[in-house]
Amino acid sequence: MSLREAGVSLIDCEHRTPPASEYGYPYVAIPQVKDGRINLDGVRRITREHFDEWTRKAAPESFDIVLSRRCNPGETGFVSEGLKFALGQNLVLLRSNGTKVFKPFLRWLVRGPQWWEQVGAYINVGAVFDSLKCADIPGFRLLIPFLPEQRAIAHILGTLDDKIELNRRMNETLEAMARALFKSWFVDFDPVRAKMAGRDTGLPKHLADLFPDRLVESEVGEIPEGWEVMALDTIADFRNGLALQRYRPQTRYERLPVVKIAQLRSGKTDSGEWATSDICPEFIIDDGDVVFSWSGSLMVMVWCSGRAALNQHLFKVTSTRFPKWSFLHNVRSHLANFQTIAAGKATTMGHIKRHHLSDAMCTVPDSRLLAAADGPPSAIFERSLSANIQSRTLASLRDTLLPKLISGEIRLRDAERAVENI
Repeated sequence: MSLREAGVSLIDCEHRTPPASEYGYPYVAIPQVKDGRINLDGVRRITREHFDEWTRKAAPESFDIVLSRRCNPGETGFVSEGLKFALGQNLVLLRSNGTKVFKPFLRWLVRGPQWWEQVGAYINVGAVFDSLKCADIPGFRLLIPFLPEQRAIAHILGTLDDKIELNRRMNETLEAMARALFKSWFVDFDPVRAKMAGRDTGLPKHLADLFPDRLVESEVGEIPEGWEVMALDTIADFRNGLALQRYRPQTRYERLPVVKIAQLRSGKTDSGEWATSDICPEFIIDDGDVVFSWSGSLMVMVWCSGRAALNQHLFKVTSTRFPKWSFLHNVRSHLANFQTIAAGKATTMGHIKRHHLSDAMCTVPDSRLLAAADGPPSAIFERSLSANIQSRTLASLRDTLLPKLISGEIRLRDAERAVENI
């Protein structure tokens, strides 16, 4: 039946943008709607006055769906319980009255293959952006299970999604811990300053004893005595990806998905391009590898989406001398400066050059301290990596189950057992 026949209504947004405020309520725009969720990272804030005005017509309620009509038409995010925000331009709300569509099930109904078939059928191809018309969306025709099945499906898929979200939040905490630890020990030199002031470092004695008790002058300012100043490209090897040839089906080698800048950003191997696995191993990435985009959207990421072939404009970062967490955070510490350099380029795609890696200086502790300090940062790195890999497995299972559960291809009891065994 159509969404309209199923009791799902569409509520349009205000077709204007309120002024930004330093503090206040979230104003959710298209970039915040991704992968079925609403992510408030970097969200615009508006005053209470503007919030009241912008929610007078479209006030999001729990289990509503935010749908993007433009830029990424068809992309959705569900409104979690208690989330309050104002709706941005080119977004609409989908709301079930509960008679034929269980409200928590609506989020899954608008993510399956049939949904995207309807999006493709009604899409309006524009010169700049593709879009969907408000008048067309309620007419989308979808296969809708009976209410008891909807409740069971929502529970199964919601359980998987909740585990993914829990991992995401845990990784945010782990990432904050790792950054704070690196900054304290190797940027601000807090243990050294504590010893200089006669204070307890708060570290185990065997570790505290390895930190010097004085600072000395260097080319980058004061650093702990006995430490070195080294260029970024001397503590790690930056191997550029290949201009990869297309995979030839007649070869005897397996195929590998090609990772470009967009795939690094999303963490998904969805470029639709493939390379043969007989390329040099230096140009193959796998779970846990550090990848740095030196062109376009400059970013450094830990790859967690399996074996893939690395395209040009991306560095695979490795080191035989330094642990992974160490060179990862050193690259991150220079990332803002690299982004500024790239932004100043008079080209459509900003970038940095090799000499910028040589110009970026890092303060490096002696080998004994680096080895002794390796435990906590490496443990955080491995735990975060494990959680990301688990989330990838859970997301794959969720996306596999979704169309099969809605169509009835797989029995609910079998799906429940699969989820319970995770």
